[in-house]
Amino acid sequence: MRRWSIMLTGLLLALAFAGAACSGAPAGDVTADDAGNEDTDNDESAEEVQDDDAELISADDEVGVAADTADLLGAGATFITPLMLEWTRDNEPGIAVNYQSIGSGGGVEQFLSEQVDFGSSERYLTEEEIADAQEIRGCDPLHIPDAFGSVPVAYNDPDLDAALEEAGQSSLVLDADAIAGIFAAQIQTWTDPAVADLNPDVDLPDTPLIPVHRSDGSGTTYIFTTYLDHEVEWWSEQYGAGDEIDWAAGTIGGNGNEGVTANVQQQPGGVGYVSYAYAIENDIPTTAVVDADGNAVEPTLETIETGPNSIIDDIPTDFRYDILDVGSGGFPIVGTHWVLAWECGYDEDVAESLRQFLTWAVGSDDGDALARDLLYAPVTGEFEDRVLAEIDRINSAE
Repeated sequence: MRRWSIMLTGLLLALAFAGAACSGAPAGDVTADDAGNEDTDNDESAEEVQDDDAELISADDEVGVAADTADLLGAGATFITPLMLEWTRDNEPGIAVNYQSIGSGGGVEQFLSEQVDFGSSERYLTEEEIADAQEIRGCDPLHIPDAFGSVPVAYNDPDLDAALEEAGQSSLVLDADAIAGIFAAQIQTWTDPAVADLNPDVDLPDTPLIPVHRSDGSGTTYIFTTYLDHEVEWWSEQYGAGDEIDWAAGTIGGNGNEGVTANVQQQPGGVGYVSYAYAIENDIPTTAVVDADGNAVEPTLETIETGPNSIIDDIPTDFRYDILDVGSGGFPIVGTHWVLAWECGYDEDVAESLRQFLTWAVGSDDGDALARDLLYAPVTGEFEDRVLAEIDRINSAE
């Protein structure tokens, strides 16, 4: 994990605001202002953060090698960037991969427009997108699961940390209703009864909360809002689920997991949802979340693996699924990362490079070890065999 920290120190912030420039992301990306926010101090503060970070941007913010020397070009989720960096550098076949960390929305768009060899997302393609893909390419798009990850709630509040330590409690406990209330800007401070009732032994501070969400099309948002949509009826009615939603006034946006991380770090009272690797690497505290059995569960490698393991036997043949109703001490906000590839249309050297790279990442002990080191759960066991068979379908319809 240290190598990633050293090499990505600047990238974690810079990518957040470079992604929109290179992604070709939809023009309708939701920002704080787009969601109907007024010009509050919160919004101004967010703009200052983004302006400061924008000075770090280079012309080509990407993971791996230059495009003109790459065997493969991919684009998409920031959720998987820490692991993709390790995989692209250390893969045993020696495949040179240029991966553009632009968010799942941009990755899906660039995949469907055939600008990249593979897309990357934590949401699966819709029926409409699959139909479009079949018309575009004349064959099926493939969903290839390569890792599972969690999306915890991260926050910046030293007063809360001190209160938890004084109470002898390792983490703040939230449930789906409390999380929904925070990100709908209905819960304004930790002292709200919805939070206080879950943490009765903690003298909670009345810190004003600043919810931070993704402003780009995001698979991380898809995992997070799919959980809330499933668990909280009023959230489902008002906001729903998706990789982009219309966020409440009083919230602020950040581009990529990097942008949300930066905004949480730089906003006292900031509360955001991020891929767990970003919280750990940036030393941002995260909350425990109540699972389907009523247990307060912290995100760890073991608790992240519980949800995927519980549904392995029920995963459909097209590999499009959500992970919900996680119990048995599993962290409940968890999802899959998919590589999007084609069943036809590649030059055979590109297809072979993609098959070799993904077979190594999914099927090797080294690929699994790199995933675990960064707190992603790897694909294992009989499910691994199914995924490897799906990888073999790449270009098979030629």
